[in-house]
Amino acid sequence: MDPHAQPEVGSTLANAIQFNEAGLVPVVVQQVDSGQVLMLAWMNRAALARTLATGEAHFFSRSRGFQWHKGESSGFTQRVIEIRLDCDGDALLLLVQQKGVACHTGRMSCWFFTVRDGKLVAISEPEVDPATMASESHH
Repeated sequence: MDPHAQPEVGSTLANAIQFNEAGLVPVVVQQVDSGQVLMLAWMNRAALARTLATGEAHFFSRSRGFQWHKGESSGFTQRVIEIRLDCDGDALLLLVQQKGVACHTGRMSCWFFTVRDGKLVAISEPEVDPATMASESHH
């Protein structure tokens, strides 16, 4: 496919996605009502198919090399409200209803670092014990 071509209206999502060389596509996950960006993860074709089939987010762990169901161990699942594909077809946006927190550190969002005076500062504290999130990974 032409890397500059836009996805075609009417094609299936799986056929429209430009997966990378590893067979993965980056996925930004956003809380549907607040617009808060919760996390960035990756999907392969199998994780996408499982997400579409179940209505809950499934991802592929690059570090562990397997597909995982978000919230499988913690209970903090993501019900998918809408899936959007970007203009190049090489990134997804999941609009979700998050149950509990999204980050394995126990925070609502994985985006809790900011730069102040040239140094990283955490701008939120864990809402739940991070040990309950330890077996989940979105890297």
